[in-house]
Amino acid sequence: MVAEKLERPARKFLPESFTVSGWESLKPYFNQLLNKELTSAEDLKDWFRNRSELESVISEDFAWRYINMTRFTENETYSKAYQDFVENIQPQIAPISDQLNRKAADCSFLDELEKEMGYDIMIRNLKKDIEIFREENISLFTEISLEQQKYNTLTGAMTVELEGKELTLQQASVKLMSTNRDEREQVYHKITERRLQDKQALDELFTKLINLRHRVAVNAGFENFRDYMFKAMGRFDYTPHDCFSFHESVGNEVVPMLNDNTRERKRLLNIDVLKPWDKAVDPEGKNPLKAFENGKDLTEKTIACFRRIDPYLGQCLSIMNAMGHLDLESRKGKAPGGYNYPLSEIGVPFIFMNATSTLRDMVTIMHEGGHAVHNFLTRELALNDFKSTPSEVAELASMSMELISMDAWDVFFTDEDELKRAKREHLEDILETLPWVATIDNFQHWIYEHPNHTLEERKQSWNTILNRFSDTITDWNGQEEAKDYLWQKQLHLYEVPFYYIEYGMAQLGAVAVWRNYKQDKQKGLQGYLNALKLGYMKSIPEVYAAANIRFDFSHEYISELMSFVREELKAID
Repeated sequence: MVAEKLERPARKFLPESFTVSGWESLKPYFNQLLNKELTSAEDLKDWFRNRSELESVISEDFAWRYINMTRFTENETYSKAYQDFVENIQPQIAPISDQLNRKAADCSFLDELEKEMGYDIMIRNLKKDIEIFREENISLFTEISLEQQKYNTLTGAMTVELEGKELTLQQASVKLMSTNRDEREQVYHKITERRLQDKQALDELFTKLINLRHRVAVNAGFENFRDYMFKAMGRFDYTPHDCFSFHESVGNEVVPMLNDNTRERKRLLNIDVLKPWDKAVDPEGKNPLKAFENGKDLTEKTIACFRRIDPYLGQCLSIMNAMGHLDLESRKGKAPGGYNYPLSEIGVPFIFMNATSTLRDMVTIMHEGGHAVHNFLTRELALNDFKSTPSEVAELASMSMELISMDAWDVFFTDEDELKRAKREHLEDILETLPWVATIDNFQHWIYEHPNHTLEERKQSWNTILNRFSDTITDWNGQEEAKDYLWQKQLHLYEVPFYYIEYGMAQLGAVAVWRNYKQDKQKGLQGYLNALKLGYMKSIPEVYAAANIRFDFSHEYISELMSFVREELKAID
């Protein structure tokens, strides 16, 4: 494979020149699938391949509408294109997709396919989709999608003025690493005040989304949206009770380590009271680590870093760069956050992020790059369903890459002390990530178990849960309102509900992958790649097993993995 633009595979069902212009352009192909006579298992396989091709084309069209909308939130043309799909195409697809599912489920040859690897997982999901489909939910999903878009519009417009310059909140937050405490405090207040300007609008938006989602759940015969989502997301391998066990394990095993680190931070900073604006600065008073100069520098160094681990990994990013599938730098009018968006037909994904120059930005491209590699590794799988991995597997790909790539971080940090510092900060960040994941996930469980809660109850519940998983050192006196609304910065709550516990599960898996890699680089990397190549043709525990790790979030396993992290931290010094 060379670093050049890749072409999509030849189509066998749709014309090569076909583009999605509206529902009327798509309808004939759905009808062909609906009316196709299936006389053998091979017929059924061919039918699934044709359906996969059609759905890949539609998925990629929607992907570009979403990508463009988030890249340029102020562009009305892009916003309208996205809205058009959500309002006029998606609602038409939903009922006919259900009919196609039922056609497949009723086919007498389905049992034969169910015995083959990959098809068994796909058919399990297909039957689940039939079980939860309700026609009355179609219009609700349309309304939910349009409401979710408002979060990007609100947050994408948030800027602050610093030293006469208008900065995005991501750009301004770099100043929270300043060694000047007065400057940090000033920036913290500016960012917080800007967020709080929209607290009511964001509260009202969230309340509306909760109500709409609860109606979807009730329509589908579920007591609450949490239970509906566990079914909808295909969580066959664990239950809400397992999530609560994860919360408890993190509280018992990780939070004490977080407390120790925070106490040490306070001691090194030599301050009487540790405030929220003291959390990002280097505790030894060193200037912030600068991992790269700009988007071009970040791209080149990331490709070099990936190539050092394995030439194939670098090639994946090189292809994306050649195809213009990277938009990395923060700018006004760009939605917050970062993502790797799979492009189902061409198989070359798109990475979007808001980089400034920080270590965290560098880790983000490692993370999204892990997702991208996953897309390349599954590119040749026969069906789109085989490539559509559950989040627990997708995030294993990305979070493992964060840790594996540390061996090549000298591409970014040529100074040995800075390199050690970068690794230390990242490992310490894991100790913050796991409690935050537990916080957000626990909060979501409460939210949807109590869909009729008041705003005051929401605030109280948030603080109770946040306190459970936070260090006891940081002083929030005077910043209570900022703490009350910290959850509003988590876009997953608005856009992808219940997609968060996966980060915690995958973080544990990633530590285990990294431990294997440290013991034997070649064997550890091969296990990681073997797992990713499976796509979603095996269950989650089986995919993890292919990487020679366990899908386990018990107290004992978390304790074992955290002990390893603790030893690695000691080894850096």
